[in-house]
Amino acid sequence: MGLEDGKQELQKLWCECADSMKILLVEDDARTADFIVTGLAAEGFTVRHAADGSTGMDLGREEQFDAAVIDIMLPGLDGLSVVERLRASGSTMPVLFLSARKTVEDRLKGFKAGGDDYLVKPFSFAELVARLRALLRRSRPAQETNLLAVADLEVDLLAHKVRRAGQEINLQQREFALLAYLLHNRGRVVSKMMILEHVWGYDFDPQTNVVEACVCRLRDKIDQDAAHRLIRTVRGVGYVLDETRP
Repeated sequence: MGLEDGKQELQKLWCECADSMKILLVEDDARTADFIVTGLAAEGFTVRHAADGSTGMDLGREEQFDAAVIDIMLPGLDGLSVVERLRASGSTMPVLFLSARKTVEDRLKGFKAGGDDYLVKPFSFAELVARLRALLRRSRPAQETNLLAVADLEVDLLAHKVRRAGQEINLQQREFALLAYLLHNRGRVVSKMMILEHVWGYDFDPQTNVVEACVCRLRDKIDQDAAHRLIRTVRGVGYVLDETRP
């Protein structure tokens, strides 16, 4: 599967994965965007990135997101205008503004435009994730769960906890992100390229073995002592997580 095929398949899965936490990022600085996309992917989020305000507004109107992270200083349409227009069109998704502007007046402008939180640059990534998770918790109905499960495997996306047969399993961030992605697509084969784009968040040499190495570590932790394996290799295609017994 080529890069374009992988991107098309990822876009298809984007629409189908109703239970994943989808984040809209609108940020024009490439380095900052790469940093945020890579970090959020490692935390188990699905991220769509727009590099300008007009594209971000279009994505916000056309697709369903759980929350948005929007820079205020954007080329063309600024972040405040993006959120004002999204709110005018009926959007209620939580919005976290990013800005180098840090006065009280600047923060008030962000809230008046329809923002739910405001984070000043430079920022700690840990604080960004904490604020984003807080917005998601407040916006979701009380009865909605953040648990993903298949067979005797349970993953708590917010608490970052994994259990199999009641036993807690410690995963590294990248392993957790990979497991969350496989669970979001359970029963569906995902290619190495799709995993690279989603879990690592930026382009790697297609010949790299980081995916194989991460899958191997994840299997050792998830499947090694289990009655049957959940993660399977579909030779020449990719990987799938399901309840099919060998």
